[in-house]
Amino acid sequence: MKIKNVSILGAGTLGTRVALQAALSNYKVTIYDINPKALEASKKQMANIVNQLAKSSGLDPESGLNAIQTITFTDSPMVAVRDADIINESVVENVKVKNEVWELFGQIAPEKTIFTTNTSFLLPSMFAEISGRPEKFCALHFHDVFYAKGVDIMPHPGTDPSLIPILQEFGRSLEQVPVVIQKENHGYLFNAMLGAILSTAGKLLANKIANFEDIDKSYMVNFRVEMGPFAIMDSIGLDTVWHVTVNNNEESSKSFATILRKMLDEGKAGVKSGEGFYKYPNPAFKSPGFLN
Repeated sequence: MKIKNVSILGAGTLGTRVALQAALSNYKVTIYDINPKALEASKKQMANIVNQLAKSSGLDPESGLNAIQTITFTDSPMVAVRDADIINESVVENVKVKNEVWELFGQIAPEKTIFTTNTSFLLPSMFAEISGRPEKFCALHFHDVFYAKGVDIMPHPGTDPSLIPILQEFGRSLEQVPVVIQKENHGYLFNAMLGAILSTAGKLLANKIANFEDIDKSYMVNFRVEMGPFAIMDSIGLDTVWHVTVNNNEESSKSFATILRKMLDEGKAGVKSGEGFYKYPNPAFKSPGFLN
């Protein structure tokens, strides 16, 4: 099977980036969201990304903006999957919502369509049956897409093995490095490792061992990196971090989830809202004196 038409479900941070990269890679792309305002925000974010890539990687801005013009932005489920060869779902990290999405799109997508979920920590087997096509269902999880170019391919026990090389080829065509997870695992490979770090950072904050800035400073100076755990959480989206954290039954994790919930209620979702633990677009951790 040759993938030509790509359908992205969810116009949030990651869905936006996957859709843009697919368009830049000459795929016919449709991005769907139930909220028209999210679609408008997605289009604006794509333009911002193109401008950033023009400065950092030499992307021709005109060709980047032209790629955006080829994308179909829609709040119609039927339009979203009209001729889709593959669906990549990036809706909120919530089992009930994802079940509703897959029950709907499992009924209306063309018979040829490959179903993939971009879930960060949930498992494909949780949604495969409700999609109605468990043999065509697999996790295809992207990271940053432009600066962290990894894509996780994680089948569930009922996935048709012939899908794996198709998804590997698709991942490479998007300039990603595909890795295959041989057994279902919450958090795949990298997220499983990162999750341990973020969870520990959250516990340190919840237990009042140190403030978030000092925790980040300790991580940054010792690993010689430009971002600490809380800056990473901001980039992921605090709503996603909350969904993962709130399901952990440890008392310190519940306490950290409470902190995150309060921030979200105040409109602080991270980079995408302009404020999380840090304020954007000029967060304190990027200032020259942060590590003094």
